[in-house]
Parts: sequence; C-alpha cells; structure tokens
Amino acid sequence: MRQSILYTLPLIGAAIARPDVWSLSRKREVPQEHAHRNVNLEVSKSLNLDNPDKIQDPIFGLLGAAAGIKGAGNIKDADCLQQATADQAFTNAKAANDVNGMTFAMIYRALERNSGSVGLASVPCKSIQAVNPEIAALQQHQDPAGDGAQALNKQIAQTLASQISAIGGDTTLANEASTFAPGQVGDQTGAGNTCDDDQDDLGCINSQNLRVDDLTAAEIQAAASGAGAAGASSAGNSSSAASGNASGNSASGNSASGASSSASNDASAGASTAAAGAADFGSCTDPTVTFGTPSDGRKEDAFEATDLTNFPHGSALNIGVISSFICDQLTNKCKASADAVTQCDSADAAVKASGLTGQDAADNFNQALGF
Repeated sequence: MRQSILYTLPLIGAAIARPDVWSLSRKREVPQEHAHRNVNLEVSKSLNLDNPDKIQDPIFGLLGAAAGIKGAGNIKDADCLQQATADQAFTNAKAANDVNGMTFAMIYRALERNSGSVGLASVPCKSIQAVNPEIAALQQHQDPAGDGAQALNKQIAQTLASQISAIGGDTTLANEASTFAPGQVGDQTGAGNTCDDDQDDLGCINSQNLRVDDLTAAEIQAAASGAGAAGASSAGNSSSAASGNASGNSASGNSASGASSSASNDASAGASTAAAGAADFGSCTDPTVTFGTPSDGRKEDAFEATDLTNFPHGSALNIGVISSFICDQLTNKCKASADAVTQCDSADAAVKASGLTGQDAADNFNQALGF
C-alpha cells in the first residue's frame, strides 16, 4: 500500500499543476501531443496576443475530438480546433509583423493530430474556412503507418515550404512539422514510435531524434522556388500521385517532360493551347492567376490565384508556386477532367520555362488554360 501511495503522490501533484493537459494526455490511447512542444510554445506566444475564441492552449488542437473539445473555448467543432488555433495565431503574428510567428503558426497547422490507433487518419476540418489563405492551404500530417500517408505527408511538407517562402520565412523549418517513423498497424498498445514529454521545451521528437524529415534540403529548396510545390493536397491523394509530383519536378523549377517539350517554343505555348478553348475544370471555374497588389497584405506586386476560395494560397513572387498549386487543386479538390489537368500541367511547365515575369507570366499561364 505504501508503495502505491508514494507512486501516486507525484502524479497527483502533476495533475494539480496542469489539470487539463495532464489529465487529457494520460487518458488517451496514443499520447504524442507534446512531442512538438517547441512548436506549441511558439504558437502560444502568438495566440495569447489576441484570443477572442478563448482557446485554452494549442495543445488541445492536437488531441482527438473528445479530449480536444474540452479546451476549445468558443470553437464548436473539435476537428477544426487545430486550424482555428493556427489561423488566430497567424493573424496575430501578421499584425505584429512577426514572420517567425507566422511560420510557426503554419508549422503547427501541419502537425499530426492524435488518433485512436496506429495508422488511423485524423478527421479533416470541414465546418470552418480559415481566414488566412496560408493556413487554408495546409492540413495536418497523418499517421505515417496509414495507407498513402507518407506520400501525403511529403506533399504537405512541400506546401509548407512554399508557404514559408512566400512570407519570407526560414524554409528549412518546414521539416519541423515532420512526424515519427511509422508504427505497426494493429499494435494493441497503440504506442507506435512516439514520445510525449510536457517538460521538454525542445520537443521530445527532436531531442530524442525520433523525427523523420519529410524533405531533403534540395527538396525544400525546390518546393520553396515552386519546382516541387505539390500544393495543398487533400487527403484523397494517392501515393502514386505523390511520387509522380516528386519525380516530375527538378530543382530548376521545370518538370522533366514539360521543360523539354516547351523550352524551345514557350512564347507560343499559351496561344496554341488557348485556341482549343477552356477545358472542364470541374467545380472550379476560374483557375487563372492574377498579378498585382495581393490580398494577403504583401506590399509588393505578386502572384495569387484569382479565385482564392477554391485555390486558397498566399501570394508569391514566383508564379510557379501559384500555378503548381492551382494544377494540384484541379485534381484534388475541383475534380477537373484529365484533359484539364494535363492542360494545366503543360501551362505550368511552359510558364516556368518561359522566363517571363509579372503580368506577362500571368497572361501566358492564363492563355494556356484557355482564358
């Protein structure tokens, strides 16, 4: 009995010190929400500047719905709490002209949420639209043991790198959102290859060398420049699509096939494709690019999607960041026809190879789509 009492006392003390977070993290099957504690701490700084929804702590957004809702404040959909937390933190950091704060808000949005078992995907946010297109373009990492999850996570990291680049942040931080090595599906302990230490300010996934980076340094550079921008891919991406995007792009910003076929006649690519007229772009009727003063507060002229509802992405100085994202969304969100996707991929490759800038680049891409 004495041993039981002695063992219990420290746990009671910890529960008193951190009642909400401690109790939630010990009751669940797969505790890992503290693994990226370094990211959570940075997001807390930004969130606390203005927290109208009274979100208790960023940690709740990384929990499953049943536990997360207890710290969600005014957010009614626990599956959207992670996005809402990131969105508010990004808004606050942007108002403070804090690039690092904006960067970590995006990293937080891309972190893996807890799920009930190894390989089980977490539920995406569907009921709330992010205010900031940089946050709307992202989604959470998924358990790497899930079907196609590693390929999807790589695409999420590519999107994160391109978004960080668009705000002038440190793109090498894109791998901060990377998760653990895949566990064994069917593991009854639910542990996987995780850690969970609420005292390790570096993040135990980092200090214990458990983080498996999604991207190499070259892949980060390619994604940041637009060459590897797989865009904000939806959870419906297959691993074959992911590998196709990764292998089809080179560090110079041109796809292997697109550059070779269009480099010699890039000036006429847009006009010849446009002659065929606009293809079936599915539910997204305006996949064009606009150049000028962007809507996200950037001071200099930049590229962004004309339709930010269906193509939510922060502005970029490199048209390839936006054009690649648009083409990716045509497949993953808009359900465009195969011909439309091929047409967009060709337009994307052509404008990257053309060397055109500013309005000329936007016109080239748009004309190649038939607009």
